[in-house]
Amino acid sequence: MEKEILIIKNISREGPGLLEELLKKRRIGYTIIDLALGQNFPPVENFGAVVVLGGPDSANDNSRKMKIELARIREAIDANIPYLGICLGLQTLVKAAGGRIIKSPVRETGFLDPEGSHFTTELTAAGKQDPLFEGLDHSFKVFHLHGETVELTDSITLLSTGKFCRNQIVRVGKNAYGIQCHFELTPEMLETWMNEDPDLLQLDKKQLKKNFAAIQDDYRLTGRKLFTNFLRIAGF
Repeated sequence: MEKEILIIKNISREGPGLLEELLKKRRIGYTIIDLALGQNFPPVENFGAVVVLGGPDSANDNSRKMKIELARIREAIDANIPYLGICLGLQTLVKAAGGRIIKSPVRETGFLDPEGSHFTTELTAAGKQDPLFEGLDHSFKVFHLHGETVELTDSITLLSTGKFCRNQIVRVGKNAYGIQCHFELTPEMLETWMNEDPDLLQLDKKQLKKNFAAIQDDYRLTGRKLFTNFLRIAGF
């Protein structure tokens, strides 16, 4: 029997979105654990892949929750279990792999950067060769929601960079990936986040919806292809 994918939510409102749609369509089994509800991050050894989503925590937190989360991610790295981290899930991956989490030089929120242009991320030479981006362009418009960023060790591969926050997508080993932006975003998720997230509450809702509508079709295609590539890498 094929192993399931373990999906970890750090806060209830930040779910797997587009990734979950893909898993349902392909009938791939998965288990969602919501740490915000007090559920426990289980041992990873019996899962075929691990996905850790975003949230307001810091990977630098000294809480029991974060200590266990980092330990479980380290277990996944050591066991060579395919891993995908989004936003906080990127930062916890880097922290578990020996890197540092620091305040971002720019707090990246929403679709538009401080200059009024769409946030973008550009693949590095290593990123252009990585199977995660097979069949995709080398530059993407993205949605951000983070105030911290990562400093990498020499053993962590940088796959994509941003103008204001450099380290955007990384790989640890052969199959552990971290993505700072939110390719899992759906219109329904954006609606929820706009009404609940403290940083998004400070932005204009109509403008956020307009910005998403302008890139939504391409964004969805990119997200689906990227997640499909990850599932292939993970053996699904």
